[in-house]
Amino acid sequence: MDEKSCVIYSGEKFTLEWYYDKNGKSVAYDYFMESAEDLQDKFLVLIKKMGEFGKIYDKTKFRNEGDGIFAFKPQPDRYLSFFTDGRKIIVTNGFRKKTVKLPKNEKELAMKYRQDYLERKTGGKK
Repeated sequence: MDEKSCVIYSGEKFTLEWYYDKNGKSVAYDYFMESAEDLQDKFLVLIKKMGEFGKIYDKTKFRNEGDGIFAFKPQPDRYLSFFTDGRKIIVTNGFRKKTVKLPKNEKELAMKYRQDYLERKTGGKK
């Protein structure tokens, strides 16, 4: 995956992109592509709303999960993300929510991907 193909949506307020690792793999994109079309549509509605308006007021649809990680919540899925410079939101990983609380391993994965993204971006290894 290259920089152009990682863009999910470019709006008035934010550009939203898939996170991809140094090998060009994106677990969030792969999860999205394996999802049913109606679930993809739910996610894309939230992405477009955030891209155009810069905020989703409904906490059942978008929520701060702490530690700089945010969740898009198209039921029953979750897509974790983070904000970065250049008015970008990077979507790191997606999963099916099965418990009341956010699974610790999913949040840790999002934080690990954010660290990798920022290191590669500042190190010129993108």
